[in-house]
Amino acid sequence: MPGDFDPATIEVTTGHFISGEAIGGGETMPVARPSDLVDYAEIPIADAAMVDRAVGSAHAAVAASGWATRPPRERARVLRRWAELIEANAEELGRIEAVGSTRPISQAVTGDVAATADGIRFFAEWADKLGGEVAATRSDKLGLIVSEPYGVVGAIAPWNVPLSTASWKLGPALAVGNAIVLKPSELTPFSTVRLAQLAIEAGMPAGIFNIVQGTGVTGDALARHPGIGKISFTGSTRTGAAIMKAAAESGIKPVTLELGGKSPQLVFADADLEKAATCIAGSILANSGQGCVAGSRVIVQRPVAEALTDLLRKKLAEIRPGHTWKAATDFGPIISEAQARRIGRIVTASREQGGEVLLGGGLMAGYGGAYYQPTIIANVTADNAAVREEVFGPVLTIQSFADEEEGFALADHPEYGLAAGVYTRDLGRGLRAVRRLQAGTVWVNRYSRTLDFILPTGGYKSSGIGKDLGRQAVEQNLRHKTVLIDIAS
Repeated sequence: MPGDFDPATIEVTTGHFISGEAIGGGETMPVARPSDLVDYAEIPIADAAMVDRAVGSAHAAVAASGWATRPPRERARVLRRWAELIEANAEELGRIEAVGSTRPISQAVTGDVAATADGIRFFAEWADKLGGEVAATRSDKLGLIVSEPYGVVGAIAPWNVPLSTASWKLGPALAVGNAIVLKPSELTPFSTVRLAQLAIEAGMPAGIFNIVQGTGVTGDALARHPGIGKISFTGSTRTGAAIMKAAAESGIKPVTLELGGKSPQLVFADADLEKAATCIAGSILANSGQGCVAGSRVIVQRPVAEALTDLLRKKLAEIRPGHTWKAATDFGPIISEAQARRIGRIVTASREQGGEVLLGGGLMAGYGGAYYQPTIIANVTADNAAVREEVFGPVLTIQSFADEEEGFALADHPEYGLAAGVYTRDLGRGLRAVRRLQAGTVWVNRYSRTLDFILPTGGYKSSGIGKDLGRQAVEQNLRHKTVLIDIAS
């Protein structure tokens, strides 16, 4: 297990990463440590000219290196070597991640970095699996469907789990022969730069993986760039809509969007309540509730509502908050004071609309950063702010239902459909829930992703378009060409 460390000892590369080198210059902005809100570095803000430089570098690298046309197993070998280097440098990567994000060091090293390496390794194995197919045609013709990379993919990654979500975009794009220009969040910009440096060490040609730092202005320029063949974005629904609009206005290009969620956890009276409470608590405490799939809406059958609520109150109180560089910490800060204030506004609105706060409901003092108490709100209706809005913090709402149909109706959210959890011992009921729930992922008697990278993730409704992970993510980094050859004598 990784131990405590001094955050002042962490060194980071602060520039963009283009053509295998760190590039500075231009306007800069400070970057703060979420755990204590201390500014610890600065990043440059890429304007349209810098984005153009990165995209040009990527196109030049594709042409000069033959990355797209070399034998696929050669790309796979580079990616596998990269995964090995990620594992070999896990402690360093984990410390960079922990200092600059909300991820405690114990989880960053053994969870996030490990998942990043495994994800890259998983996608490496797809390098030679999806070349195309022969189509059924008349016997005097040969029909082919040929798969080709887009060329250069643009990716915009979120701040909440920076390394592993970046790998979801990097792995499939690179495996099938694309170059990529990645914009990490300006709140968590540094761990992906170290990732790019390790890619060069693994043998990836310089310019195949570039990074531009900056704000939403940078992301907009990336989405609009005519040299970008496809855009992949993970973040809020509002920003996702802006990215899609920018991509369309600059010449139609495909987008993959994993966006917001307001995921229900449907608990029936026959469920194993201890297991359900453990899963629910884990889902809302993970990353202090700052996850798009956080199971924030508990919908419980009335006969067991009180018992489940009591269990949840106990489990949500069992946290070890602290700075992310402390090994004992299992509950980290909110990413910024602004986000903590937003959480507070939603909780206040929920109270004003009749919600009853059973646990928490405010900031935690004494740590220096913006830490928010695990919170449970009961007596809420479907139009309550805490039920309707994505909080992105450790806030659970509890609603109760009488029968299956009412439970399914409460679980359905008018806007979001990213994930859902179902707890029941009745297999038939569980399968009915899987069919009825409008969500891109449904977990039964569990809640959370695993290292089964073959399972795609993505949402229904305003929770997104397309899929990350799985075969589907690889396919969405390829375009398809139809070929018909007349072979008649």
